Amino acid sequence: RDDDDINDVASMAGVNLNEESARILATNSDLVGTQTQPCKDEPFLAAVPLHKRILETAKKLGITDVPAEVVTFISHATQNRLRTVIEKVTVITQHRMESYKDDEWYEQATDVRAQLKFFEQLERLEKQRKDEQEREILLKAAKSRSRQEDPEQARLKQKAKEMQQQELAQMRQRDANLTALAAIGPRKKRKLDAPGLLSIGGEGLGVCGGSQAGLGTASPRQYPRQKITRVNLRDFIFFMEQEREMSRSLLLYRALLK
Repeated sequence: RDDDDINDVASMAGVNLNEESARILATNSDLVGTQTQPCKDEPFLAAVPLHKRILETAKKLGITDVPAEVVTFISHATQNRLRTVIEKVTVITQHRMESYKDDEWYEQATDVRAQLKFFEQLERLEKQRKDEQEREILLKAAKSRSRQEDPEQARLKQKAKEMQQQELAQMRQRDANLTALAAIGPRKKRKLDAPGLLSIGGEGLGVCGGSQAGLGTASPRQYPRQKITRVNLRDFIFFMEQEREMSRSLLLYRALLK
């Protein structure tokens, strides 16, 4: 017993191993029992074509040997640069897609869409007025019974005849469509209690025929839809204009010409 007391260094130091184990498991429960190892350094770009491209550029500068570490370093630098570009362009796209209509700190000064609709309506009314004038001219030419008709009068009569035939064809087509709709009848709405549907909590769940054994255990599991950020050419142009090394590049001018 004396030998056990002498050899028990933890007890002599006043350390309770059970309490320390419980404390370690409570604070670092996700790290205890895990094993870490270094992962393989995989290059972002294909090593062989990249090495060949670097050698072609290096030979122009009088360099004949390029080690593999340079290829790996350039590959990682390209990956980092591409990640930075994507992050910045994504932020630009998100700013472009933001809407301030419902923000109380902003008020709408101009509505370009409403202005465009107004101009389109004006153009439509102007076109309608011109069509009515042309129609009146053609009808007057068709009703005239002068014996000596010039070629212009004959052309107007022929055009008026074609216009009347076109209007008659449109009226027949409209009547045929109305008759077909009347024969079909009103469209019936799909009933919620139709066979093949199961209503749980006010929501309809589709059930295939013959698979009604697990209806009681069916759960309306919905997966979150991944939000997609669509970047267009205008966002890239804005990004290149803000970058100091790309604001005067040939790539920016080519993008502006598209």
